This record gives sequence, structure tokens and C-alpha cells, in this order.
Amino acid sequence: MDRALTLRSTTVGIKAIMAVTGAVLFGFVVVHMLGNLQLWLGAAAMHDYAVSLRKIHGVLWIARAVLLTSVIAHAASAIALVRRNNAARPVAYKHARRDQATNYAARTMPLTGIVVALYIVYHILHLTLGVGVAAHDPQNPFNNVVHGFSDWRIAGVYIVANLLLSVHLFHGGYAWFNSLGLSNPRYAGMKRMFAVGLAGLITAGNVALPVSVLVGAVQPTQETFCSPELGPCAAPAVEPVR
Repeated sequence: MDRALTLRSTTVGIKAIMAVTGAVLFGFVVVHMLGNLQLWLGAAAMHDYAVSLRKIHGVLWIARAVLLTSVIAHAASAIALVRRNNAARPVAYKHARRDQATNYAARTMPLTGIVVALYIVYHILHLTLGVGVAAHDPQNPFNNVVHGFSDWRIAGVYIVANLLLSVHLFHGGYAWFNSLGLSNPRYAGMKRMFAVGLAGLITAGNVALPVSVLVGAVQPTQETFCSPELGPCAAPAVEPVR
């Protein structure tokens, strides 16, 4: 118990919490991206993927609980660190520091973090719950994504949000090494390459989805699906009486 209290009350401990929760959230981002990339495999593949997630119902809720806890702990740690930094240095430096490879990304972390948090809420409401989406079909996640990204304004929101996420991931990837004690300047180049590659791959995968819909590379399907795991099925079309 004392160790847990110490972990939350020291700067090193708070940074450790941020590193661990950041790793959990990064893992989710990668898995989520790979799942969404099944859009290119077709409607059936995406439907089967959605069904497979629902079949591990208990595990899915455990994963959601872990993710929610990680988001809250990550955000709380970030706020605590910002407050500590402000309290330790109430007067700003006269000259900007030039020895930080991720200086701009680091300074915008609170902003990008807030935007990413809002984006997560919007993403859940839009594609998962279908709030305000008339054509939302829980049985057809493929068409939900395609119809959603067919609107350039919605696609633009996703693209901008993922570009900001890339800035957040870039600094997060760089900071992992510092959390592991690899803060020696000799590792700066390696850390930068890792962070750029990490953020670049994830951003490319996420941005490619709305772009592929906007350019017409992915079209809505006429296939229909019915799996109880995803909710009620649409009523079959009734032939007109002649």
C-alpha cells in the first residue's frame, strides 16, 4: 500500500504510471488499427471480425475496463505532471530550450491529448453506437465505415485527429526510452527513428482508411448479414402483392 501511495506521489512514479498506461493504450491503438484494416478484405471479413469480438464477451469487457482505467490514469498523470512543472517553474524560460529532440511535440502533449480524448468519444458515438446516424447497421460494420467516411467532413475529422495522434505517439515513443533510463544523448538518433517509425506506421494505417473511401477505392456492399451477437437483424424485405 505504501509503495502504491509513493508511486502516485513522486514525479518518477507518475512518469512510470504514464509509461505503463501509455504502453497499454499504444497496444490497443495497434490492435484496433489492424482490425479496421480488414475494411480492405471486404464486408464479410469485417462482419466476422465484429462477431468474433462479441463472442469473447467477458474478455471484451475486461479489456474495456483496462482501457478505461488506463485512459483515466494516463490523463490524471499528465495533469499532475503539468501542475508539478508549473509549480516548479512559475516563470518561463527567457530562451526556448534546444536540447530536446521532441520539444514541439512535448509542449503540445496536453493539447493533443485533449483532442485525442474528444476524438475517442466521437469515434465511439459515431461508428460504435451510431448516434445520429440514420443508416447505422450493427450487422454491417463495413457499410457503417464506408458511409461514414463518404462524407468528406467526417473523413476530415478522422484524418486531422489521427495526425494529432501521431504527434502524441511520437513524443510518447521517444519518452519511453527516457522512462527506461536511456536518456543519454548518444541514443537520441535511435529514439527519434523509433518514435518517427512508430507514429508514422500507425498514422499511415489509420489515415489510409478514410482516404481509400474518399477516392472510391472502397464501395458500399449490398450483402446482408444476421448474427445475434451483433444485435437485432433487419427485417427481410417483403415482396409487394401483385
